[in-house]
Amino acid sequence: MELHNLKPAKGSTKNRKRVGRGQGSGRGGTSTRGHKGAKSRSGYSRKRNFEGGQMPLQMRLPKRGFKSPNRVEYVPFNLTRLQAISEKYNTTTISPEMLYENGIIKKRDKIKVLGGGEMTAKLNLTVHGCSESAKQAVEGLGGSITIL
Repeated sequence: MELHNLKPAKGSTKNRKRVGRGQGSGRGGTSTRGHKGAKSRSGYSRKRNFEGGQMPLQMRLPKRGFKSPNRVEYVPFNLTRLQAISEKYNTTTISPEMLYENGIIKKRDKIKVLGGGEMTAKLNLTVHGCSESAKQAVEGLGGSITIL
C-alpha cells in the first residue's frame, strides 16, 4: 500500500449538492429554497427562541424573584466543625489562611461562624462574620473572635 493508492471506504463519502448553477442542473432558480419568505433569503438565521412569530415562552411566563448583585456569600462554620478542625490540626488559632492552607476553603471564601453544636476548646478565631450565639459560646470558654 502506498499513499497514491489510498481512497476512502466504499459508501463513506458523498458528493455535495451544488446549488445555484443554472436551470439545466435541476438546482437552479430558487436553489432548493422554495419560494419567497425569510428562509429563502441570504443571511437568514433563525433566532434561538423564535417560535414563528408566536409570543416566545420566556416572554409569556411571569418574572419572579430578585438576586442582589451585591450579595456577600459566606462559608458557614458551626462550633462543632471548628472543634473538629482544631483537634485534627492540633491548633488553637483558626484563620482563613490556616483553613486555605489545609484545603478546607478556597482563597477568596469568606467565613462566618454559627452557633450550632457544642465546643469545649478555647479557640482564637479570625473570621469575616459571626452570629451572636457563636460569639457568646466562644467568649464563654475564654476564646476570642476577631472580625476581618
